[in-house]
Amino acid sequence: MWFEKGVDEIIKELNTDKVNGLTSEEAVTRRNKYGPNRLTGKKKKSILRLLFEQINDVLIYILLGAAVISALLNEISDAAIIIIVVILNAVIGLVQESKAEKALESLKKLSFPKALVKRDGKILEISSEDVVAGDVVILEAGKYVPCDLRLIETANLKIEESALTGESVPSQKYAEDISQNENTALGDQKNMAFMSTMVTYGRGAGIAVAIGMDTEMGKIAKMLDENGKNLTPLQVKLAQLGKMLGFVVLVICILMFGVALIQHRDLFEMFLTAISLAVAAIPEGLPAMVTIVLAVGVQRMIKRNAIIRKLPAIETLGSVNIICSDKTGTLTQNKMTVTKFYADGILDDVSRLDIKNDVHSSLVRDMVLCSDATYSGDSKTGDPTEIALIELGVKFNMYKDDENKLHSRKNEIPFDSDRKLMTTLNKFGDKFNVITKGAVDNLIKICTHIYMNGSVIPFSDDLKSKVMEASDVMSKEALRVLAAAFKVVDSAKIEIDSMEKDLTFVGLVGMIDPPRENVENSIEECRKSGIRTVMITGDHKNTAFAIAKKLGIAEDLSQVILGHEFDRLSDREAEDKIDNLRVFARVSPEHKVNIVKTLKKKGNIVSMTGDGVNDAPSLKAADIGVAMGITGTDVAKDASDMILTDDNFSTIVEAVKEGRNIYNNIRKSIVFLLSCNIGEIVALFIGIVLGWPSVLRPIHLLWVNLITDSLPALALGVDPDDPDIMKEKPRDAKKGLFSGRIGVFLIGNGILIGIITLSAFYIGNLVYSNSLMHAQTMAFVVLSVSQLFYTLSMRHSEKSIFEIGVFTNKYLIGAIILGIILQNIVITVPFLASVFKVFRLTIQDWLFVLLLSIIPLIVNEIGKVIYNKLEKK
Repeated sequence: MWFEKGVDEIIKELNTDKVNGLTSEEAVTRRNKYGPNRLTGKKKKSILRLLFEQINDVLIYILLGAAVISALLNEISDAAIIIIVVILNAVIGLVQESKAEKALESLKKLSFPKALVKRDGKILEISSEDVVAGDVVILEAGKYVPCDLRLIETANLKIEESALTGESVPSQKYAEDISQNENTALGDQKNMAFMSTMVTYGRGAGIAVAIGMDTEMGKIAKMLDENGKNLTPLQVKLAQLGKMLGFVVLVICILMFGVALIQHRDLFEMFLTAISLAVAAIPEGLPAMVTIVLAVGVQRMIKRNAIIRKLPAIETLGSVNIICSDKTGTLTQNKMTVTKFYADGILDDVSRLDIKNDVHSSLVRDMVLCSDATYSGDSKTGDPTEIALIELGVKFNMYKDDENKLHSRKNEIPFDSDRKLMTTLNKFGDKFNVITKGAVDNLIKICTHIYMNGSVIPFSDDLKSKVMEASDVMSKEALRVLAAAFKVVDSAKIEIDSMEKDLTFVGLVGMIDPPRENVENSIEECRKSGIRTVMITGDHKNTAFAIAKKLGIAEDLSQVILGHEFDRLSDREAEDKIDNLRVFARVSPEHKVNIVKTLKKKGNIVSMTGDGVNDAPSLKAADIGVAMGITGTDVAKDASDMILTDDNFSTIVEAVKEGRNIYNNIRKSIVFLLSCNIGEIVALFIGIVLGWPSVLRPIHLLWVNLITDSLPALALGVDPDDPDIMKEKPRDAKKGLFSGRIGVFLIGNGILIGIITLSAFYIGNLVYSNSLMHAQTMAFVVLSVSQLFYTLSMRHSEKSIFEIGVFTNKYLIGAIILGIILQNIVITVPFLASVFKVFRLTIQDWLFVLLLSIIPLIVNEIGKVIYNKLEKK
């Protein structure tokens, strides 16, 4: 660990000179040996690779196999339809995901182009790629740090590290050695500066101790490179379904040949029949249906301020039961804000500050004048703490520019990390005011009076105790406390040494990075829905707990743990303890990944929310990574599955609602398609066992699966949201698609559809003796139309179609009407009738067909009534 080593030890180890730096020859040698100072990563995926990933699915392979066999049997139309479905599915998925896997490219962009280094005793400006280990790098305000540095000189140096450590304020840096402790977090390594962080104040110099992939930023790049692709719960279930259907197809083919041998049937004829059953077992429209429903969900999510980068992510949201969130910029505003004050003996919320009160007014004015930050409209520059003070003035119409004109600055003593004070001398009419702000402990020692009730009175021990009590109250609420004092002098020619003496104490302000609006309500809604919110932050323990308690994330300090403390736990201890933990403070990127992985080991579906570079590895490791769109870094966005365009934690709750509804709709569609396919298998298999001719032809099955089934399935996929969806607990990701009574529902309806299809074939064959085509047409139409009516009962497993409204899903009504029209066209248009080998039905036939077809809808609606009555009992 470089931060544990002394400067002399590092100089010796890296063979450098802190006065003159490296020689040019040595720098060239080291660059040639160790390579450029930049981040590298794995090769970007090609379009062909991304396309292959879209079709790399068991269901797709089965469909392609069916297409090949159909083509070999000269069923060209069947093969063509299947191929079109596969291509459609792949293209939709490819368009949505083609911009993925750019995290490492964004990390490379953070390697900024210029750096100041000492070479041959001179200061040179070079490309940051040319910085080598051992270089002495000069740091100035506004410059980015080109690599990891061990600091050797600092002068009021502050570095903004929030993207790496998650801290909401810049970190004060020192060149001194710090105590050796292997558990020291990145944010506490005060003698180090890290690649791609920015100097906000002061200046300094450091020795380059790590470049490129060896830097802390490089470690993040490696972690992004190593984290593999996670399969969503739905992807896992569909993969299992594909394997199951593949097995079913194999069993069906074997059974068919067994029946053929027993019944002494023509083997070629039975081979064609087996293919028919195989086609019946596979829902050809399923992959495209799932992809299209997810794509429609993506468009709906955009309107709700969430951009889904990977299609399956929207479904994953529906099963999330833990949301891990970064604090800074995600739960909070990433903007220091004054929230409390103490003046004139009053400790209260800043909204109660009375600008007409002379003491209150003096406190605000002094804080505004004694600062170096600038504020002009949307433009804010300077230390976040000082910007908060300027914004306090703006809140009370006290603008710094106006105050500077009235009270121009004549002298100053800059902030010093040892004094922890800053002092300015400002003109006030004929007099001058010395104004000092800083740490209350240091300021109170140089105050002899206090400003109270409009008068300056002696600062007694009792009054000092009250000030310290107010400061302690603010500190316990994790507020950063600053004090202000002043004194009036006659001349601007005051000695510097005497400026910070005999001051009059004015008051205190307490500031914090406050929570975002509505976050507390969103967290409460999550809790009621069975979703646990966990805060993971690089900030200090007390600050993190104060925010977590305010938001209702944690109730007790025992629910908070430091990153290095969690890292020391064994895998077993971590898994046992993690259920009770709500806040992880002072964590590194490695800790965040470890926390997410431990939660996942416990069977949780984890969402990770963040905005910084330090969040990127954990965003990728989570089941779904959510990045901030406004404040988020490019690295975080590219590692995520979803981006919030309004940076609002509350949008996640809306996304969870959408995810739950979409999952329910997809499951409805899958159950509908599979129960229809079971009906087809039952009709064909029983017909063959009974020794009947083939009840349906392969092209009939393809037509039903791809057209009359797929359109209603898509309509079910965009069914209106269930208003009670957030009253349910997150679904168990381990449970199958057909757990509980859904499996019974699916099989029962499949058998029912199969029986009425067989009934149509039998009656058609009985009434029109020796007319196989007429009987097959009757079965074909009943199979198709019964499935269309059946979709109405699929909209809700418990509520009747009258409770949810028959016409509330206009797409479904349209799909049913269109399906019936298309079915009629197939059997009435001569050209199509010859392709499908069907017979034109009479009015009587149609009446009989419609009567049979409505049976599944009636049975299901009666079943819901009976089930609900039994549930109430």
